[in-house]
Amino acid sequence: MTPTVEQLAAESIALWQSGGTCLPPLGRRFTPAQQAAKEALLDQFLASLESEARSAPRTKTERARVHAHISAAFAKFARTALELDDCHLALLLDRGFPAVGASLGRLARRFDPAVGTAEIFQACRNAWAACGLQALFGQPMNVTPAIFAYSMLYPYSDNYLDDAAVPRERKLRFSEQFRRRLAGENVPAANGREETIWKLVGLIESGYARGEYPEVYASLLAIHRSQEESIRLLQRDQGEHVGNVLPVVFTKGGASVLADAYLAAGRLTDAEAGFAFDWGVLLQLGDDLQDVREDTRAGLRTVFSTAAAAGPLDALTNRTFQFALHVMTRMEALTGAPEALKDLLRRSSISLVVRAAGALREHYSDAWITEIETYSPFRFAFLSSRQEKLARHKGRLAGLFEAFLAGAEDEPVFPMLPSSLLM
Repeated sequence: MTPTVEQLAAESIALWQSGGTCLPPLGRRFTPAQQAAKEALLDQFLASLESEARSAPRTKTERARVHAHISAAFAKFARTALELDDCHLALLLDRGFPAVGASLGRLARRFDPAVGTAEIFQACRNAWAACGLQALFGQPMNVTPAIFAYSMLYPYSDNYLDDAAVPRERKLRFSEQFRRRLAGENVPAANGREETIWKLVGLIESGYARGEYPEVYASLLAIHRSQEESIRLLQRDQGEHVGNVLPVVFTKGGASVLADAYLAAGRLTDAEAGFAFDWGVLLQLGDDLQDVREDTRAGLRTVFSTAAAAGPLDALTNRTFQFALHVMTRMEALTGAPEALKDLLRRSSISLVVRAAGALREHYSDAWITEIETYSPFRFAFLSSRQEKLARHKGRLAGLFEAFLAGAEDEPVFPMLPSSLLM
């Protein structure tokens, strides 16, 4: 029997606590001159992207032209600025991660024609993780009904539970009903939102019979319990200490990706379960670091927002890097995984934390920021300015994505890529 969520959380916390607080070697370093050259290449790619996004393609021929231009521009940028090879590009274009996004988007629109582009993008993040796990387990990437359903639960349920405007008591009432439905009870839907969520749970049940795949539903109930704990505990005054929130944060992040893994494979080996859980913790820590400012304003207690109230985040982020390297070492036990995918995940796991920290200069010492910036192919000030520029074009890019969703199933897909794999 694979380890329980409680066992995996205890092991993950022990791994975290055993790591040092010194900055470990993070791989390739870049000089300011090298960064400047790569920044010019990124600007060229962004210019190509912006040019194509000015007007959405309306015909199959136009979509093919736009796809060819964007793909060629990205391939040129990726080979030179990101130093990727053709084996990496095979995962990042067409039938790799973009195909997962397009498949999920089309399924989402058939399921709910009113679902927004932002919600589809949010669900894509989870689908990328789940389908990435499929590939790590030696399977082809495929948005199954179960992966689609679990991915769509994020915008339909998590956004409601994370909404600060919704009273805590109402969240807990909904959460109790949701838990009963996940446990297999026949719970009447109280409103349209619950009806939609119940249908998504039904899609999971259609792919995994409860009696045959009990671990699938145990993992879903585990992530649900961790969400309830985050509602109950993370906004309470527990004292400004990271240790008070560590179990809640680790369980929430780890259980989420563990559920992805079970939905990807149905059953897991100990090595697969351990890696999936720890990878989920790492992704949660990266998200929490990115959200330090917002979480602090909202009074939400995470590992990073709690520590930020006490001083610089240098040592805590160094510990996160140590943890990330250990997680990537655990990935080596997955012998059926393509080496190109493993390499992409190693790069993206480090760059996620590097970029998040670089955007929070006020929470670090100047010496630490100077050191960590050498591990980024782009300088932090440059990334900040270009991310602001991209944000202004967000609507146009969403329109481009919508135009490709309207195309036929046999057409090329919009080359939408996980941002953590780009920079």
